[in-house]
Amino acid sequence: MKMIQEFKEFAMKGNVIDMAVGIILGAAFGKIVASVVNDVIMPPVGLLVGGIDFKDIVVNLRDAVVDPSNGQVIKAAVVLRIGVFLQTVVDFLIIAFSIFMLIKGVNKFSRKKQAETVEAPPEPPAPTRDQELLTEIRDLLKNK
Repeated sequence: MKMIQEFKEFAMKGNVIDMAVGIILGAAFGKIVASVVNDVIMPPVGLLVGGIDFKDIVVNLRDAVVDPSNGQVIKAAVVLRIGVFLQTVVDFLIIAFSIFMLIKGVNKFSRKKQAETVEAPPEPPAPTRDQELLTEIRDLLKNK
């Protein structure tokens, strides 16, 4: 029973909950970016480079083996899906740039907040009467 209680305390800490929310939002953001890349960015890019669908860009390493009698695939083809990889790279670059801009904004905000909270150092206290007298005595001895 003690282990369950320890796990409950661990799971309810603020950092764990914040991390879980971040992971969920990150996954949702990743899906949005993937859709933007696949459905909005890559079709016009493919059109500009000659009407290519990037998902169709593959390097065939081995053809599929098909049973001639019934047309079923006995061994699947071995292909390198270069186009899918390119789309994934574009996804990554968009997400990385978005995170960079977010961190940059947070850092700028925190620097501005720190600048507002930093106060000027306090002025040194005025010399006491004893210190003034000692200074006068020093100056008199120096002049003699």
